[in-house]
Amino acid sequence: MSLPTEVISGLFAETAVPTPESHLPPAQTLHAAREELLAIFRREFDKASQSRDAAATSRFFKLFPAIGWELEGLQAYAAFVVDLVRVRAPASAKTSSPLFYITALTALFESIAMIVDQHQPIVEKYYGPGKMTPVIERLLQESDRVVNDMIEGWVEERAMERKLSDTSNTSRKQPSQYDADEEVDPREIDKVLTEAAGMSGRWSLFRKFMYDRLKDDYSDTDVDGEEKASDQSDNGEDKPLPDGLRAIEASASKQHFEDMLTAYYVPLESWYARSALDKVHRLSSADLLALPAVTTTPDDAFYILKAILNRLLSCGSLAAVQRTAELLRDVVDKEYTGVIKRKLDDVYRTAGPAGTRGDKAERENRLAFIVLLNDLDISSGHMERLVKELSASSLITQFYLDSEVEGVRATVASFNGVVTKFRSALRAGIEQLFNQLMRPRLRTFISDVYKDVSYVIDEDSYAQAGYNDVVRKRFVKSWETLVDGYKDTFTENNYRLLFGLALDVLVRPWERFISTLRYSELGAIRFDQDLRAITSYLSSQTAFGDVREKFVRLQQISQLLNLDSEEDADEFYNGSGIAWQLGEQEARNIVALRV
Repeated sequence: MSLPTEVISGLFAETAVPTPESHLPPAQTLHAAREELLAIFRREFDKASQSRDAAATSRFFKLFPAIGWELEGLQAYAAFVVDLVRVRAPASAKTSSPLFYITALTALFESIAMIVDQHQPIVEKYYGPGKMTPVIERLLQESDRVVNDMIEGWVEERAMERKLSDTSNTSRKQPSQYDADEEVDPREIDKVLTEAAGMSGRWSLFRKFMYDRLKDDYSDTDVDGEEKASDQSDNGEDKPLPDGLRAIEASASKQHFEDMLTAYYVPLESWYARSALDKVHRLSSADLLALPAVTTTPDDAFYILKAILNRLLSCGSLAAVQRTAELLRDVVDKEYTGVIKRKLDDVYRTAGPAGTRGDKAERENRLAFIVLLNDLDISSGHMERLVKELSASSLITQFYLDSEVEGVRATVASFNGVVTKFRSALRAGIEQLFNQLMRPRLRTFISDVYKDVSYVIDEDSYAQAGYNDVVRKRFVKSWETLVDGYKDTFTENNYRLLFGLALDVLVRPWERFISTLRYSELGAIRFDQDLRAITSYLSSQTAFGDVREKFVRLQQISQLLNLDSEEDADEFYNGSGIAWQLGEQEARNIVALRV
């Protein structure tokens, strides 16, 4: 068999070699001998494989390439290893068991993975690198058969079509009707979803193993293999997959799982999320003694959402992750954020006009509104943490190919858009609360603080003003009355928003009011002392440091009022190096207030 073809089939061999004992040309004689040896090798190989004689199996397997029957040898070997992985459910196993299908698929894929891991070195030793492909294709055909039977059996055993129909009907009902629906038990849907994700996840783990196993071997097929592999990564271009990997991607098994996820998992997971969130709202209770005041809604909802998203990641399908995530974002927007927004609207809509409500009812409505706003703030924090946790989850690297990891993480990160909607609803709610309850009380706030206060004073009046400290005391008393019932019940973030709105509304009228006063030299000093005392007090009331930023214009007004009498205001304005928030004409007008 090692003779060149041109020698065996040449003109000389055709005329000189045939003899009375062997009258056929050499090529035909050799082919007949090869056919005879092939039949012998097949018979002996089958006999050895059936008796599980490893030594004899290996001996005959390595002889096929020596007589030019490489493909036939691989086919015989493939038939042998397929028999090793045929899945037979134990007699005691019941299809009703939630682990039956997952366990059977696990056994199938583990068997195939073990065959590839143990037998690939044998195949490549005698047949050459990359020759495992026909064996893999035959193994995948067996996988396709078993997977198809398993999924069909699961769909029938779990009555998936009926579940799909029932949940589709309940989806068209109003949330308030869910409680009476007994035809669909969310716990049953939860079970089949976990089962579906587990089944798909087993395929994903197998697929990832095959990629990792075959990718390394194919990269070693020539001298430039590693360089080519790195070029592929650097260029970011799609290169043709090796035959073994193409067989995996083109397998019916992959399509069976994708179809199962699309048909059953995706719509049922969306239904389950809606049903679970509806139940969370219905069972929500407020702990009004806690500080800040919140309900059980955020913790319960995000416990469920975390479980759903972890299950979604464990299915191992990028396409299913992207489709389901889009539906889940919509569910959270409508069935979670939307419900809280409707509750916020209902607090004062059903309470009647402000003048007809008693103090107790007013306090209760305000507290109910604050609790809902706190729920939105807590939800924002929960979602941010959940996105961060899931992005770093080992499930992503465990179930997805390297080329899919970024796509999965980008899909997880898309839930940050939900945070934006939480905060938008939160901002609108706090502005509504502020405009309705606080803004009216701020209209006379500054004028009440400065009532009967004059900054045109002599030394005796200056000393008396320092002793009485009227402006600071009035401000503190009025401010504490204003924010009473907000600071302790609001979350820190929500109180910060409310605090900022109050200062924004307060500062401009304050600037206008003090521009109507006159200031002696000692009066300007007293004004500066009052301003600093109030700023220090407000800063002490919050854990955030943006109070002084809102008082920059007032502080610059104080600086101008306290200029030395001989100092030129324009020269100071232009040469001080201060980042002025006051215009030049405003500065002149302030300086003109001094007497």
